[in-house]
Amino acid sequence: MPIEVLDEIDRRILEILRENSRVSFTTIANELGISEASVRRRVKALIDSGVIRKFTIETGIETGIEAFVFVSVDPSRLTGEVASEALNLKGVRAVYEVTGEYDAVILLHVDSIQELNKCIDEIRRIESVKRTNTVIILRTLQK
Repeated sequence: MPIEVLDEIDRRILEILRENSRVSFTTIANELGISEASVRRRVKALIDSGVIRKFTIETGIETGIEAFVFVSVDPSRLTGEVASEALNLKGVRAVYEVTGEYDAVILLHVDSIQELNKCIDEIRRIESVKRTNTVIILRTLQK
């Protein structure tokens, strides 16, 4: 289901689930004024189509080290290929293809500075990675 075919109810369901992925279908149905069966069908369709890829948690305690690694890729190789390879490395949470000075930004989550150094070294060993710049996240503020 491409994002363009989501209707307002689907968008509201996604918004509710983003806030609390454990909320019951009955609660969603009551909030939206539709049946629980309708919510169940819509969530299943969102999962089957890949719009919802997983349900997850955020912890209230901060453990480990998070960092962004900005990556420049040699034009001889597609950035997407480098991004896909990086996504398989231990400690990589997400890879973003971006515009600007860098071609990709990699979000890392590791347990120690030693692991961070190892991840950065592994990223640098990926074919066509020309340059990296790493910033460690000191504090995260979220809405």
